[in-house]
Amino acid sequence: MLVLLAGIFVVHIATVIMLFVSTIANVWMVGSSNVGMASSGLWLLCNKTCEQLPVSRPDDASLKAVQAFMILSIIFSVIALVMFIVQLFTLEKGKRFYITGAIMLVCWMCILIGVSIYTARFTGRMPGFTNSHHGYCFILAWICFCFSFIIGILYLVLRKK
Repeated sequence: MLVLLAGIFVVHIATVIMLFVSTIANVWMVGSSNVGMASSGLWLLCNKTCEQLPVSRPDDASLKAVQAFMILSIIFSVIALVMFIVQLFTLEKGKRFYITGAIMLVCWMCILIGVSIYTARFTGRMPGFTNSHHGYCFILAWICFCFSFIIGILYLVLRKK
């Protein structure tokens, strides 16, 4: 049981790190142009230099929602990590990690909403660029989605022994 809890803890830390990287780095979409490769993320459009992401008026609210939900997912994931450590030392034997699991599932829902909005509104759309495809941050966000769901369910199922 101790090995399982340690494994979940390590995967949880890896999920938090991947969430930070996927939210901060600007490689959600990658495309090529006559100048070279370019990437866009949640914050900046980077070619040879980075500049504010140009977004049309109807897409502005969608981008702000993706940014907000990805930040919320980081916050809830860190809170769940802290709650797991607190519950590890304060929870009685035989009890389950309900609070940690619930917070992690809220994190999972925030990732789902944020990445789904990005997928629906911004996939394949890099004006002025050809051959656009998803970057590693987009893929990391979906991996974090899977990990946070698995971790949340395991926290709900596991008992402290």
